[in-house]
Amino acid sequence: MELCTHNLGYPRIGPNRELKRALESYWKGEAALDSLLQVASELRRQAWARQKAAGIRWIPTGDFSLYDHVLDTSALVGAVPPRFGSVGGEVSIDQLFAMARGLLEREQTRGTQGPAPMEMTKWFDTNYHYIVPELKPGQSFQLSSQKPFAEFLEARQAGFPAKPVLLGPISFLRLSKVEGNEDAAQLLPALLPVYQEILRRFSELGCEWIQIDEPTLVLDLPPSFQKALSVAYDGLRSAAPNLKLLLATYFGPLRDNLEAAFSLPVDAVHWDATRAGSELESVLSALPPNMILSLGVVDGRNVWRNDFAESLRSIERALAAVGQERLWLAPSCSLLHVPVSLEGEKRLDPELRSWLAFAYEKLREVDLLARLTLRDPASLSALEENRRVLESRRQSNRVHDPAVAQRVTAVGPLDLQRKSAYPARRKAQRGRSPLPLLPTTTIGSFPQTAEVRKARARWRAGGLTTTEYESFLEGEIRQVVDLQEEIGLDVLVHGEFERNDMVEYFGEQLAGFAFTEGGWVQSYGSRCTKPPIIFGDVSRPKPMTVRWSQFAQSLTQKPMKGMLTGPVTILQWSFVRDDQPRATTARQIALAIRDEVADLEKAGLSAIQIDEPALREGLPLRRADWPAYLTWAVEAFRLSASVVADSTTIHTHMCYSEFNDIIDAIAALDADVISIEASRSSMELLHAFVHFRYPNEIGPGVWDIHSPRIPSTEELAEGIRRALTVLPAAALWVNPDCGLKTRNAAEVVPSLRHMVEAARRVRKQLAEKGESVS
Repeated sequence: MELCTHNLGYPRIGPNRELKRALESYWKGEAALDSLLQVASELRRQAWARQKAAGIRWIPTGDFSLYDHVLDTSALVGAVPPRFGSVGGEVSIDQLFAMARGLLEREQTRGTQGPAPMEMTKWFDTNYHYIVPELKPGQSFQLSSQKPFAEFLEARQAGFPAKPVLLGPISFLRLSKVEGNEDAAQLLPALLPVYQEILRRFSELGCEWIQIDEPTLVLDLPPSFQKALSVAYDGLRSAAPNLKLLLATYFGPLRDNLEAAFSLPVDAVHWDATRAGSELESVLSALPPNMILSLGVVDGRNVWRNDFAESLRSIERALAAVGQERLWLAPSCSLLHVPVSLEGEKRLDPELRSWLAFAYEKLREVDLLARLTLRDPASLSALEENRRVLESRRQSNRVHDPAVAQRVTAVGPLDLQRKSAYPARRKAQRGRSPLPLLPTTTIGSFPQTAEVRKARARWRAGGLTTTEYESFLEGEIRQVVDLQEEIGLDVLVHGEFERNDMVEYFGEQLAGFAFTEGGWVQSYGSRCTKPPIIFGDVSRPKPMTVRWSQFAQSLTQKPMKGMLTGPVTILQWSFVRDDQPRATTARQIALAIRDEVADLEKAGLSAIQIDEPALREGLPLRRADWPAYLTWAVEAFRLSASVVADSTTIHTHMCYSEFNDIIDAIAALDADVISIEASRSSMELLHAFVHFRYPNEIGPGVWDIHSPRIPSTEELAEGIRRALTVLPAAALWVNPDCGLKTRNAAEVVPSLRHMVEAARRVRKQLAEKGESVS
């Protein structure tokens, strides 16, 4: 008998980003709601059919979302902040979008702001963003969405063996933000009846299995949540005794939560064997006699082909312990985090392509592993082919560069530090480029218009010569420099019109990287990225950004920032090779960025920004593992930045980061200026600086660029004033919270004008009090 297979979740965006286009058409008013829903329905049907074709027995439903599955859960349980209107019978789709991003573009009129959207942050240590549930003490909940039931029936009526997926009550509460920082676990008694009602409804609909995701079991759980866990699942079990419950954990080992997870009254537990493989014996020992174990044997987070021999060792050990009827196979987690399929990748080098597996191919691997346990001749030939491909990767000269390895080995302590301490550097920097109190700047990118994207596409297709394309880019840079000077910004940027993506652009120019045509993954909502693939040793063959930054600086007497992506972010936002430590790859990238920093300085740039928005998200999920990561991550940044003279200002940028826990490490970066996302959380991130005296300069983003809202001058001024309650004026910069690439000029220009005017307004108030630059 072949092992049972299932999947935890499938990419939502479609093979050609159909969902992105449908969403944006609806938001702009170019398409009706029925059109959006039709696209969504077709994408679900295609996904179910593909999973069935791959040999998957139980196919997930409810994993599809028009924006975010955590936001969907907020809607499901009626957790809608009052500013978005009453729930009524059911949360509407437009309410859902307002919660995520503010007013739709088609709803905006001049002077209409609408409610501020809910906070967004990273989903565990992935590059996916979720909408943080907003709760309050005494929060009430009610069943307020029919989405999970409708999609289950839709799949079943189409003939697919459906397994609904829910974000579990413990994870929902643990990932929420409760007003006043109250303990979210105290809200379980109010939330649990809604989950019980959901399970009863599924049972009445004839559902056999339901998957309840509890990824927070791989985190350090406070005692209140440890207690709530058993209460929650006792309540769920009693609500629907005939419904089979699959508890899904993923993203890491269970460690101290292992015994608790396997003692819950559920019928099966899914366990991530790719990230927690060392726990296998403990898992087998803890597994109750009648419980099914789901082994997540295929990595749902990376794009490398599975090592069948290694996976089979785990599978066979589990088989020996529990038998075929109690063992299921699956990917390690939802396949949301990898591209849809390799089928459209016609330009990838055949050898490199043979090393890869995307979502569809990963499901084929799960099915093949299930068949390999039967040792049939067809599957055994696939085992030999898998061994041959993996060996070719291990031995490939394309992967290993002795010169890079030698350079990494030669890095010493002096390569990791600036020539002087910050006070001496600040004096040298202000002498070179005098700035007013509360200097204004942006994070780097300006809107990527349709004309910019069209010109890039034409150039890549051969419709524009390189000379014509570069002339076009120079025109765009000239316009944006003129605009910034007219608005009155103090430190300018060149707009990054030549860049498709802040990581992909650099990867295209670095050795050791490969790129796909359609390897898109969802970042949030309609926002998709196409991560590079780091397959080999990394080096920089030639300068990457100098030509554009030097041209922009020639257009103005004001300081121009050279714009780079930092080594940790390039690492985090790529699919990273799995055959050497991540720290080694980060140091290779840092040396490549260091070369670029040196060339920018030689070209006359007095300010260089090395963005590290992914530094916080790279933290291991368990606090005990943080120190080792932070050590090599900080060293990688310092290695990239420490080559410059004292008079050159090093900026860095971070977003979606909760800084309190790692503020010492952020200070250890020793950047002269750090800009952070702060506006969407109502400047809550500034709490990190109440008890920690940040030694250098900081720009807490005062304008949330992830919403189409145009903030007023006074709103921005108030954000600056809040920042001044915890930061000295001499150390404070004024900037948006992120790059402006995804916004349009109609939003960006007035918002920047308001921001500059807000800085001037507060600057004047400070001058009246006798404050000045020191």
